[in-house]
Amino acid sequence: MKRMLIVIPARYESVRYPGKPLVMLKGAKGEAKSLIRRTWDAACQIRNASGVVVATDDHRIREECESFGARVLMTSSDCRNGTERCAEAHAALGGECDIVVNLQGDAPLTPHWFIESIVSGLISDPAAEMSTPVLKCDGLSLRSFRTDRGRGLVGGTTVVFDHDFHALYFSKEVIPYTTLAYGEKDPTPVHHHVGVYAYRARALAEYRSWKPGILEQLEGLEQLRFLEQNRKILCVEVEARGRKFWELNNPDDVERIETFMSQMGMD
Repeated sequence: MKRMLIVIPARYESVRYPGKPLVMLKGAKGEAKSLIRRTWDAACQIRNASGVVVATDDHRIREECESFGARVLMTSSDCRNGTERCAEAHAALGGECDIVVNLQGDAPLTPHWFIESIVSGLISDPAAEMSTPVLKCDGLSLRSFRTDRGRGLVGGTTVVFDHDFHALYFSKEVIPYTTLAYGEKDPTPVHHHVGVYAYRARALAEYRSWKPGILEQLEGLEQLRFLEQNRKILCVEVEARGRKFWELNNPDDVERIETFMSQMGMD
């Protein structure tokens, strides 16, 4: 089994939601825990990890993480995104792992099998240098995306890929475009991209030397730097297995995530 490090990059100065990692989320029994703690708890459920570390440049996040026993690594404030922070963290720890997983600090609902699936997929696909999970949207999910975009909010990211499941493009707009109507439980051609990544260590190390391209800058999506360098990203279709998934992108998402945790009985 290849050595796998899980890094949770977390920064305080989020453009859309400053202080987001420290936002409190109530579980099914009403207990409030910080977003970063809930993400840490999700990371600790992943099997076969060689280690889990939070990478941050903010002392407030470090103090919160240390309060519940997380391992914390301070990284540079010059990191432009979570992938660069993961690369710095892995290098600081000796760069000894074969695969590095970026479990972003705003994804507390990420099931462990999402990560396990993308790691297995990356190992099995020698052409890919990075892998990420995708969920096929049903009509209800697609409606949520469209509603958020209509309100000027980024409700998530969508992706299109080729017949080998290698990504063609990621966007904060809803792609592919479709005017068809779908019932709430009907499958749609839209795939929700889950913001979790597994990288081959050598590709992650190279990432910091690549200049951000125009697509990455326009969309604000760090994974587009791989595509602009003509590097393959494997999209691994995962199953929700009854779990609801949403990332915390905007203040409005707090209530949505708390509702999901209540419905799923997550404390």
